[in-house]
Amino acid sequence: MDRATFACSTAFFRDFGNSSPGALPGGQVDFIDKADSFSYSDFFRDYLIPNHPCVFSAKFTEDWGSRKNWVTWDGKPNLEHLLHNFGEAVVPVANCDVKEYNSNPKEQLPFKEFVEYWREYIRNGHRSSRGCLYLKDWHLSRAFPEQDVYTTPVYFSSDWLNEYWDAVAVDDFRFVYMGPKGSWTPFHADVFRSYSWSANVCGRKRWLLYPAGQEEFLKDRHGNLPFDVTAPDLRDKRIYPRYSQSQPPLEILQEAGEIVFIPSGWHHQVHNLEDTISINHNWVNGCNVAVMWSFLQDELAAVQRELSQWKDPMDDWHLQCQLIMKSCTGIDYKEFYNFLKVIAENRISVLEKGLDEEESSSQNNSRAAISTLGMLHAVFDLKRTVKVLSSLSANEDFRRLDLSSLCPAPEALLQHLEAAIDTALL
Repeated sequence: MDRATFACSTAFFRDFGNSSPGALPGGQVDFIDKADSFSYSDFFRDYLIPNHPCVFSAKFTEDWGSRKNWVTWDGKPNLEHLLHNFGEAVVPVANCDVKEYNSNPKEQLPFKEFVEYWREYIRNGHRSSRGCLYLKDWHLSRAFPEQDVYTTPVYFSSDWLNEYWDAVAVDDFRFVYMGPKGSWTPFHADVFRSYSWSANVCGRKRWLLYPAGQEEFLKDRHGNLPFDVTAPDLRDKRIYPRYSQSQPPLEILQEAGEIVFIPSGWHHQVHNLEDTISINHNWVNGCNVAVMWSFLQDELAAVQRELSQWKDPMDDWHLQCQLIMKSCTGIDYKEFYNFLKVIAENRISVLEKGLDEEESSSQNNSRAAISTLGMLHAVFDLKRTVKVLSSLSANEDFRRLDLSSLCPAPEALLQHLEAAIDTALL
């Protein structure tokens, strides 16, 4: 991060406090063509801060191993190569033809069985008695770290979600998707209202994107979001009374090799127009961590409303609300504190100790990524962490919890962060 971008980001978050909803004047999505003339600071300033989508050309992925090895000469999925390398893996597969609790039900299948299904589906004119199956949310990089699949573009390298979950060795938010023509993902916003980026290894996708806040106009009279925003019944005012007030979605036709950047909190729906393989990351950083925190507060409030009748007779009501929230979202307030702590301590370590040669040469090392983005980026991250941590520490629901297990205590961590920022800016 250069000084001009640091000054711009500091001024933006001082004036507005949070990332903007990101509505686009004119509804145009920028196409980034040249990799050699588009800097990290360009992306940070023009897309991350204002929360705007964009599309990166296939030039940004042309060196990936998956682009070379997973695709046949005519641009189709190289199923034989994939079967040879991953045939014994067990993968999550959704049925796009079945609706269950506003999503598609999943099952675990051997990858070789999915490939056999896919081949048969293609031979039968993209039809099957089993329905349209879609391999989704496969943690391939975690399961096969030795495989040369892709390198995360620098623009998406400030990735707090995967930095934290790598540190605790529990989960990650790096996925591979493989689906036949006609497979799709219903209308949704991403986990924690995070950013996401999605790269087509091969195939084509049609994206329908709604800026944050537009989803309110798409709710039915019971407050539920639609399963499919292309369904005709959305135009029925008796069911969707505010639909006519919504903006038309932004539409993106994503070609092979291209990367789509999806802003934080934007709801979207995605259709595979051809047999398609894609790579996707969900990610949070200093620009949208406050959005994540707001989402968690909203989720807890929703749980508390559902359990309000049990508040008086239940001694540990607040704790039970946290447990239910974690079961639904994957995180509670105490783990969110630990999330902020890990992010902060990694940056303090780089600022105070620098980076030794062993770390700088290791692949996928979070501290190496922090160092690459520079000291000012680390300071920006710390300033945003202080902002959110201060809000968390003052939150009544957080303070009701037993915080004795947190080390260091929130107040001590805040003091350390503020001192580190002051020292770095001397």
